[in-house]
Amino acid sequence: MPSIRSARPTDAATIEAIEDDADRLLVERLHPGSWPPAAPGSDRLAQPGFVLVVTLDDGDVVGFAHVVEVDGLCHLEQLSVRPEHARRGLGRRLVTASADRARLLGYERITLRTYADVPWNAPFYRSVGFVEEEPVTAFHRSLVETEHRLGLDGYGRRVQMAADLT
Repeated sequence: MPSIRSARPTDAATIEAIEDDADRLLVERLHPGSWPPAAPGSDRLAQPGFVLVVTLDDGDVVGFAHVVEVDGLCHLEQLSVRPEHARRGLGRRLVTASADRARLLGYERITLRTYADVPWNAPFYRSVGFVEEEPVTAFHRSLVETEHRLGLDGYGRRVQMAADLT
């Protein structure tokens, strides 16, 4: 039975590799001219917030959720599962565990940004209780600006989504 735990420093390289593996699915769908490699896993672990990993019975880490805490906000920055382990409910379990942890930390909502029309993006998040909303905080507007600067909005409509944790 897969289990979820907090990421450890020894998981950093695996987290990075999982994101690169999962990004290949986006590259195949969006056909960008180029796609940057994942940020170092150690960078994710060093940010304010938390990283959860999902492990198989043998202890192998096959997915992660990175939640940042910024300006009193809780934001699901990244969710990645190795493609060969996709469609087994692991991403759903990571989202639920992230929401549970955020709730325990006192947050009343969690946000994310994603592609509106990629099936494993906004449609998936809708299925776990997220709804679209406009970015109104300075932090969320900065994410929109960063996505534009990186050209992410050139591959499809980007949306902000949020889920109530109360």
